[in-house]
Amino acid sequence: MGLLDKAIRLERTVGSNAIMMETGRMANQADGSVWVQCGGTVVLVTVCSQSLEFDKGFFPLTVEYQEKLYAAGRIPGSYFRREVGRPSEREVTVARLIDRPHRPLFPKGFRDEVQIIATVLSADGINDPDVLAVNGASAALHISSVPFMGPIAAGRVGRIDGQFVLNPPYQISADQTDLNIFIAASRDAVVMVEGGGNFVSEELIAEALEWGHQQIIPLIDMQEELREKAGKAKMAFTPPVENEALKAVVAQAAQGGLEAALSIIDKMERRAARKALRTQVVEAVKAAFPEEPALAGKAAEMLEGMEKKFMRQRIKDTGVRIDTRDTKTVRPIEIEVSMLPRTHGSCLFARGETKALCVATLGSTGDEQRIETLAGESSKRFMLHYNFPPYCVGEVKPLRGPSRREIGHGLLAERSIAPVLPAPGEFPFTLRIISEVMESNGSSSMATVCGGSLALMDAGVPIKAPVAGVAMGLIKEDDQFIVLTDILGDEDAMGDMDFKVAGTAEGVTGIQMDIKITGIPQNVMRQALEQARESRLHILGKMNETLAAPRTELSPYAPQLTVVEINPEKIREVIGPGGKVIKAITASTGASIDIDDSGKISIFAPTQEAMERAKEMVLFYDQKADVGRNYQGKVKKIIDCGAVVEILPGLEGLVHVSQLDIGRVENVTDAVAMGQDLEVKVIAVEPNGRVRLSRKAVLLEEQGETIDLNDFAAPSRPRGDRDSRGGDRRGGDRGGRDRGRR
Repeated sequence: MGLLDKAIRLERTVGSNAIMMETGRMANQADGSVWVQCGGTVVLVTVCSQSLEFDKGFFPLTVEYQEKLYAAGRIPGSYFRREVGRPSEREVTVARLIDRPHRPLFPKGFRDEVQIIATVLSADGINDPDVLAVNGASAALHISSVPFMGPIAAGRVGRIDGQFVLNPPYQISADQTDLNIFIAASRDAVVMVEGGGNFVSEELIAEALEWGHQQIIPLIDMQEELREKAGKAKMAFTPPVENEALKAVVAQAAQGGLEAALSIIDKMERRAARKALRTQVVEAVKAAFPEEPALAGKAAEMLEGMEKKFMRQRIKDTGVRIDTRDTKTVRPIEIEVSMLPRTHGSCLFARGETKALCVATLGSTGDEQRIETLAGESSKRFMLHYNFPPYCVGEVKPLRGPSRREIGHGLLAERSIAPVLPAPGEFPFTLRIISEVMESNGSSSMATVCGGSLALMDAGVPIKAPVAGVAMGLIKEDDQFIVLTDILGDEDAMGDMDFKVAGTAEGVTGIQMDIKITGIPQNVMRQALEQARESRLHILGKMNETLAAPRTELSPYAPQLTVVEINPEKIREVIGPGGKVIKAITASTGASIDIDDSGKISIFAPTQEAMERAKEMVLFYDQKADVGRNYQGKVKKIIDCGAVVEILPGLEGLVHVSQLDIGRVENVTDAVAMGQDLEVKVIAVEPNGRVRLSRKAVLLEEQGETIDLNDFAAPSRPRGDRDSRGGDRRGGDRGGRDRGRR
């Protein structure tokens, strides 16, 4: 019996694609292992778990997603020629896509360590492996012994020519689809949303989610069948039973203090009061149970549950939130632009106690980010980097590289702003936004969207429209759903949903939804989208009061840009051997020079003076002769029919023998010599680029005669034909006889 004979394989048609799931052929020592395939794309997802000797106080779930370049038949371009170092932004993003819909579906109190690893084994460049990875993770968990309240299914919804499409090819361009939304859902409800659109309406998004949800149900059916055929018995897990004696002590110690702490509007004061209350409760528990020190940690967790219950119940009963707002009011907004004197564009955007300093920087095309992916190497002209330093929440932590959360929030904000950027053809700069979160009390990623949009406008980037974003929350108590606008950090932590929506006045450009419950009804999602739209329009109004349109001029500290056109045949000379010439121009002027094969050259320079100098140096190698202009040249070559004269560096023209002097010239060497300086006039530039020169015209002008270039530009008459001054024009005939002899 072969390996394939031992495998259990199922297949379903989802949308227009066949998706196959298989288990039993490989990674059989993992608790759960599923091979997921669509077309030529294959992802292997494994699940392993292990019990811990002690309770960490949280559920230790880790998710890794790996794109191996061999999957696309490529060798890594790194020095070591292997995939090394930190995960790429793409891998981090997909790992978060896997983590976010699965984490809420583990039973409360489950503390075993669980690891999910998704590895791309084959990539066909058509079917995106991220969709397969999320479905594979659910399937692997479902057939494993790990307790899991799934399964879920995932898909991507696009819209092409007005029609919804499930899982469109992932390399499809943005101008082919105005919608790109990743959806994960259980059989009954949507559990996660991530994506964006080109100014689409909230109604369209709701319709897309409903349509997509129905389309991915066959994947849930397939996972259920896979479990029936290959599933392991689920491990015994009993949710922890509340210690009633401990609960009574905690409630008594927290009495009065809990409500007082959660009525403080200022975040830091509220946090200090909650910390003092926690210390008070822990001390009371230690005194009540001196023989059980472990109960102190459980008491702190129990107190958090009481705080959560109190906050949610107060909102349900009174409609009043921690900071005294109602459910639909946006926090006060303050905006300041142009606050940093030497940056290209800056904005400090504050909404309540959340504050982001956003800085826009313009660069040349050479500053584009180079990315190596399964689809090959690509470049990225717009980057948004989100930083969440520990001081923004009053904490002490080591400064390391960007966390997964920082990468995810940055990409959400980047996706939200990207649709309003000018096209590269009309604004060829590379653009970078840096968001430094100064203070955080909820929705700093959406503050980044608002501040980043204004920073671009402050820099003079001609964006199509300003973009704003807001985070919506949810409280579910019994059968009642309460949607909260512009949530605080505590409302995020103690609530049931974090639903971020960004866009312009015209429509939505970015969306992300995570929930902590098993799902939300469609009518609640529509309500959240409508409240988000109202809030976004309010925020955009405040932004317009500060800066209504992009500045008409770039910052004086931004790169200066000019575009010149040269003869494509001259590109080699501008670059020089081994890039010697272009490197010299760059070193001399500080300019960055981008050369297109068509002959279009974009020059980015730090100052106007440097730009003009770089432009002059580039054009030095693509000189163009002006008809009617005199040039001081040098004789470079003597031929039978005349003299070749260099009038500009690299640009030569022919002085025909008939144009060497006023009178008749029998031999070219009678009039000029090699290396002789010669003043000549350009009398014509032929369509093929050849330049015709005349020394005769210069001599006649020196005698005071008026020159008509049409006379000189006309073909020379045969030798012996008399001109108006009684001389013979013999050069043309001589040239003809000489060419005949050759």
